Amino acid sequence: MNKKLIALAVAGATLAPAAMAQTANPVTLYGRIWVAFENVKADGGTAAPVSSRNRVSSNGASLFGIRGTEDLGGGLKAFFQFETEVRLDQNDSPFSNRNSGVGLQGDFGSALLGRWDTPFKVANASIDPFGTTTLAGYTSAMSDRGNFDRREQNVVQYWSPTFSGLAFRASYSANEGKTASVNPVTTSFNATYTQGPIYLSTAWEKHKDIFKNYTGAVAPVSGADETGVSLGGHVTFGPVRVGALLQKFKKNGGGTTVTSDQRSQMFNLIYTAGKNQFVYQMQRSKDGATRATPTTAVSEPDTKVNSIAHLYNFSRRTTLFTMYTMTKNNVAGLGNFGANNLAISPDQDPRGFSIGIRHTF
Repeated sequence: MNKKLIALAVAGATLAPAAMAQTANPVTLYGRIWVAFENVKADGGTAAPVSSRNRVSSNGASLFGIRGTEDLGGGLKAFFQFETEVRLDQNDSPFSNRNSGVGLQGDFGSALLGRWDTPFKVANASIDPFGTTTLAGYTSAMSDRGNFDRREQNVVQYWSPTFSGLAFRASYSANEGKTASVNPVTTSFNATYTQGPIYLSTAWEKHKDIFKNYTGAVAPVSGADETGVSLGGHVTFGPVRVGALLQKFKKNGGGTTVTSDQRSQMFNLIYTAGKNQFVYQMQRSKDGATRATPTTAVSEPDTKVNSIAHLYNFSRRTTLFTMYTMTKNNVAGLGNFGANNLAISPDQDPRGFSIGIRHTF
């Protein structure tokens, strides 16, 4: 009996510090389950239509994560986050492919190493009510069709403290892919202002020796560079939130392939009535002429996207949503869905309907 009591006492003494440490330095498990039933199709242009089809999709929006902090004293904390996509419609979920990293936080702000959304993406995503992982997400036409909506790996980031609502972020993606001919690097910066019903943002990003062509392929290219700037925000008046985003991109494919300025605009409106939310969003992206030589224009792709949605919020954690989105492509445009694209040809117009559930924990 005494031996059992001694063993229990030793076990208690061993476990108690760990339990106390866990309380002082909490670890949080969290996640999001986001699944939809979709009907999609595409027609127009000269190619054969993409026939109507049904699918169940999580569109990369479902996730599971672990995050935590440790108090190091003197106002300094260590923090970490490990986040991975969960594909509920398939059995091939990737591992640690979302925001994951480790860093230090103090009066100076926060610094981290790992894989993380660029400041350009963070600044703009806050304006899109659909999120970047839905049919109607803003990468249908905005952010160079997702090319400037990046989650970079091998990244170093700094986040400033907030000064009267003003904050900024800076990011550098290490040139791990450097070779004798290319030195691919991504740098990104944003400044945001949040005060009550007002959110404003501006962002800048540059891709050196990286180029995305109009088929969507991204690859290291010697001498190429892509630069993007954005300005946007949203403001709330009672039950109404109005948002807008302007973007401009300059793309140089290296050699003789030059694309003049690309301009994109987005406008959205959210009306809240009790547990119901009604959403409308318009996107447009028009490219300057892609040139085979400095004087020979090839095309000026033009994409317009209109989307509507209804959300019913059962609670802060559970939402039922329906949405419809329609893309119109002209002049060899290839605008598609915000996520889970269809395989289309130039000038084909994707359309989709979605109904689903989003649950967070």
